[in-house]
Amino acid sequence: MRALVYNGPRDVSIQDRPDPKIEKPTDVIVRITTTNICGSDLHMYEGRTSVERGKVFGHENLGEVIEVGAAVERVRKGDRVCLPFNISCGCCENCERGYTAACLRANPGSVGAAYGYAEMGPYDGGQAEYLRVPYADFNCLALPEDAAEKENDYVMLSDIFPTGYHATELAGVQPGESVVIYGAGPVGLMAAYSAMIRGAYQVIVVDTQKDRLALAEQIGAIAVDDTEQRGVEQVLELTKGKGADRGCECVGYQCFNCKGHEVPNLTMNNLVKTVKATGSIGCVGVFMPQDPGGADELAKKGQIAFDFGEFWNKGLQLGTGQASVKKYNRHLMNLIHAGKATPSFLISHELPLEQAPEGYRNFDARKDGWTKVVLKPGR
Repeated sequence: MRALVYNGPRDVSIQDRPDPKIEKPTDVIVRITTTNICGSDLHMYEGRTSVERGKVFGHENLGEVIEVGAAVERVRKGDRVCLPFNISCGCCENCERGYTAACLRANPGSVGAAYGYAEMGPYDGGQAEYLRVPYADFNCLALPEDAAEKENDYVMLSDIFPTGYHATELAGVQPGESVVIYGAGPVGLMAAYSAMIRGAYQVIVVDTQKDRLALAEQIGAIAVDDTEQRGVEQVLELTKGKGADRGCECVGYQCFNCKGHEVPNLTMNNLVKTVKATGSIGCVGVFMPQDPGGADELAKKGQIAFDFGEFWNKGLQLGTGQASVKKYNRHLMNLIHAGKATPSFLISHELPLEQAPEGYRNFDARKDGWTKVVLKPGR
């Protein structure tokens, strides 16, 4: 099969790889029809993780089941399925409690597993023609009859739509509340979209990328351009000085200020300033336990200078961590099927798999108009 392979920092290529095989009777093989490039893939692409050379990337995957293991009962050959980026067993203590992002069995010796990602197990990703799916009965979300028609919507259930929704869940967004979101990338835009689904009356999105802020405005959010570093002031003006009821961090440790300097603590501390006293913050932006390429000595150790005194004084609450996608994906699928959600509005480029390296270069450069790239291995 053809697959996108990591060769080193900012060096990926399409190579021939052996087709995956059924390794355990609970596996299925999926022919990938759509797979996305995620902002989290850029951390690896840029050499900011410990990902090994030779890894096949890709954790946002959708396709058709073409082979089924002997112990698989629910999933059938021919099913169109979307795959949560979390690989989870479904029966460990954490999975039983709904925390599939922290499965205790899928990645022996660690917590949590994923396709094609650094330190998330031995699994290759789906930026390829075929993918092995472990624990298939649990992990495959079988799609409804409009799967082909709405494929670009349903593929967003693999990660960014549930992750954006997770940010609002961690923040505790309620109907009639105001929400401030830092980051207008795909996850930030999905958090804004999710906040509206949950009934927020005011959704404010802060970023410096004008093309992404324009997308935020298209879905009804208030765009705040932080290019002049007046974002905090503008949010406070919009909320009559008290701050938003809830806040979402959707950028992570590779946050850049308006001058292009990496400032890992910028968004978290701005959220402390712009969320009201007794409010809450949901943080789904990636922060690493260690980052040898970090901007300062704290960042290299996975630490930030956090305004904890102000955070404590305001009585704020903070929820963090990866989304347990299965907690949300079926309900969000129902919204797509009913025509009440169309997350494909994010997509700026559809490319055949062979053009994936070009997609990575442009997405990594944050070129205007490159907001979300989907790959079509069958083309």
